[in-house]
Amino acid sequence: MALLLTGKVITEFGIRSPAHKFFNVFVKQLHDIHNIAERVHEGKVHQGDWHGIGSVKNWTFTVDGKVETCKESIEAIDEKNMTATYNLYDGEMSKNYKIFKWTLQVIDKEGVGGVVKWTFDYEKLNEEIPPPYRYLDYISALTKDVDAHLLKGN
Repeated sequence: MALLLTGKVITEFGIRSPAHKFFNVFVKQLHDIHNIAERVHEGKVHQGDWHGIGSVKNWTFTVDGKVETCKESIEAIDEKNMTATYNLYDGEMSKNYKIFKWTLQVIDKEGVGGVVKWTFDYEKLNEEIPPPYRYLDYISALTKDVDAHLLKGN
């Protein structure tokens, strides 16, 4: 029965900014994301620090025109392969998902830019809950905002 509750959603976006700079925003400049991305309203450290594995942050953001909150912790960072995994819980996430993880992978393209791959791994609380497709528009806007910010030279 648990197999019907688990799933994965993957989406990819091309970016024009340098891949390593894009990745660094999410692993070394997360404290600035609310100044970069329009749909992220606030982030606060709840426990630990901004960029440490296991540190907990509280986030307020907008998805589908609705303000949501959640807690997030970084589960893993692989700087060599530009991959990071985040665990999201509490707030709106906990109303629908037992497990909700985002994995960011940034792939450098020779020359300029790269590819950003977001993977959502989740386990729904019950079969009536839809897959988290509603977060695709949010993650698309977040990716575009960060890319545009980096292209401005910030």
